[in-house]
Amino acid sequence: MPLNREQKEALVTSYQEGLAKAPHVFLMDFTGITVPEVTDLRDRVRAGGSSYAVVKNRLARLAIKGGALEELADEFRGPIAAAYSADDAVGLAKTLTEFAKEVPALEFKAGLVEGQRVDAEQIREIAALPSREELLAKLLYLLQSPVTRFVRSLADIKRQFVSVVDQIRAAKESE
Repeated sequence: MPLNREQKEALVTSYQEGLAKAPHVFLMDFTGITVPEVTDLRDRVRAGGSSYAVVKNRLARLAIKGGALEELADEFRGPIAAAYSADDAVGLAKTLTEFAKEVPALEFKAGLVEGQRVDAEQIREIAALPSREELLAKLLYLLQSPVTRFVRSLADIKRQFVSVVDQIRAAKESE
């Protein structure tokens, strides 16, 4: 069913507010995916705090004009779905890659991560990176490690001192 002018303007506005402003966007060809599979994908993407939309190519090209996503304007051909996130590129890439393993019909076309264009293979590499939470945990461990070792060393000095005093006491008692 064709859209009227108001509906098209609303779609362009929607794309401008979400898709065009997102720093992390992945474009996919969804030919051959069933409706229940797409619904499952939408649910997974939304559960991760991201968004998923099947886009109208001409309207999407209008919406992204002048923005960072304009670099991907040539990819808006054929049936295109866009998954985008404001904060977690790795989590979104992991979700999409896991789904693509289960449903091989989903094909990555290209993406944009922090303003940099990425191709389909790079999306899989991004998915292999540790998540933000894992990286923060590793950083915290590295920051805490020297402090923890220092505190243990101080505790060892106290223990050794008590042990020496105890040995001196034992020696004096045995005399």
